[in-house]
Amino acid sequence: MKPLRMIQVGTGGFGGTWCNRFLPPSVAEGFVEVIAAVDINPDALNNAKQHLGLSDGQCYTDLRKAMEENPADFCTVVVPPSFHEQVVDAALEHDLHILSEKPIADTLEGSIRIANKVAKAGKKMGVTMSHRFDQDKTTLRGMIRSGDYGDLDYLICRFTCDNRQFGSWGEFRHKIPDALMVEGAVHQLDFLVDMAGAKCDTIYAQTWNPPWGEYQGDSQGLVTMTCENGKRVFYEGAKSNAMSLNCWGNDYVRAECEKATLILNRRKIELFRHGGGPPDKYLLKDKGETVALAERPRWVHRWLIEQFVGWLNGGKPMVTNVDDTLQSVALIFGAIQSSRTGQSVKVQRLLQDTRRKVEEE
Repeated sequence: MKPLRMIQVGTGGFGGTWCNRFLPPSVAEGFVEVIAAVDINPDALNNAKQHLGLSDGQCYTDLRKAMEENPADFCTVVVPPSFHEQVVDAALEHDLHILSEKPIADTLEGSIRIANKVAKAGKKMGVTMSHRFDQDKTTLRGMIRSGDYGDLDYLICRFTCDNRQFGSWGEFRHKIPDALMVEGAVHQLDFLVDMAGAKCDTIYAQTWNPPWGEYQGDSQGLVTMTCENGKRVFYEGAKSNAMSLNCWGNDYVRAECEKATLILNRRKIELFRHGGGPPDKYLLKDKGETVALAERPRWVHRWLIEQFVGWLNGGKPMVTNVDDTLQSVALIFGAIQSSRTGQSVKVQRLLQDTRRKVEEE
């Protein structure tokens, strides 16, 4: 398989992580060839030079010039969400497929516009909902879906961090509205609904920012979801707590099933089987059975790059293609609407109504 030629758009911040962690192994394994990089900050391009071996001539601050001078198969989008649509527009103008960081855009309307533009252009776009493809979450999802522990009743997730100080979670996140939902909960709500096994029907949320949270928008939130199959999901998210109990990549997820309680906590999974005895025989357990995590060659972004390249080479579409990922975007903007109105939101109706609004514009 010939490596696909790609342009890395965004090399500072998390784009730097793409340059030094995700892309070098994918290049070495023959999935991709990075032929150019773009960032509006010239200093950030040093990440592409240092870790991807690009020359000065392969690094650009002008997006369209980079695409004009470097015919490629696809580009990445690793810039703040408010700029995603601009990059997508340029990519489609240059006949490129797209692999984008989450969320699709900073509004549900913008996300739907992007999905419509991609479909009209006949191109493929994947979204890196990376937490869904992490080793611990993949293992837990497999356990829930196996049926070995009976039917799932409900899920509870805790994602709590001490990022209250300005700049501790990237300066732009402290300046945007609804930072927790748009930049954080988009991952957890996505993998929780995926574990539940059906689209979200209703969502109810309360979000806020405490006096000590150095954010212009809401940094804390509590969310309740009911899925179309009747499964319930409860989420606690916080970016302004005193302690990072379960921050990035170290979430707490408890799956209550008919025959067992499954607990994922800081990348370890414990299994507590139902005792089957009368209630007065139940004993509190401090520790369950340790579950070995699933194994495969690649996880998170490296696995997603593999999926995307396979899709472009004629394989099956990514699970997190842009159309299906609209469900995840609808979750976060449904939660935001719920918090502002104090009412629960019908997620599928919100998505349908917004689609209609965009099509009428």
